Amino acid sequence: MKATGIVRRIDDLGRVVIPKEIRRTMRIREGDPLEIYTDNDGEVIFKKYSPLGELGIFAVQYAEVLHKTSGYAVVVCDRDHVIAVAGIPKKELLERRVSSALEDHMEQRKPFHYVSTDSPRLQPVEGVDRFAISGAPIITSGDVCGSIMLLGESPDTLAGDTEIKLISTAAAFLGKQMEE
Repeated sequence: MKATGIVRRIDDLGRVVIPKEIRRTMRIREGDPLEIYTDNDGEVIFKKYSPLGELGIFAVQYAEVLHKTSGYAVVVCDRDHVIAVAGIPKKELLERRVSSALEDHMEQRKPFHYVSTDSPRLQPVEGVDRFAISGAPIITSGDVCGSIMLLGESPDTLAGDTEIKLISTAAAFLGKQMEE
């Protein structure tokens, strides 16, 4: 664990404030769920909770089926990181942070479809030169918990009606699975 040099006291209600610098670095926003646990050394650990991460194996299987059906690489992510990949080497994308552009699309609950070479492209993962042709936020119980995307093989690959419907269906299905 990395020492920050920041010390905070617990108030009379048992609360502690997580410093702004740490929240910004870890992308912790107001209302984000945190998992709290202890280790054997007596340390208390706060970890961002990913409800979509609970679907881990299921998300991987769904991504693989979607890849086989569509022929495109598939990426499933929670609000911060890639949690499932199919159609490209997993080590290239798995556990990487999502881009700020993708965060914006999720925050606005907007799907993304690259349907014209005149429209802007979406690079969904930081530091990876792959672009989404179609993506949709995964919404469960009214909250955005992640996104699912098809990645194009070349920068000029456009999304058609089939890809748009596939990704919309996938996002709706994963959202429904989260509710159950």
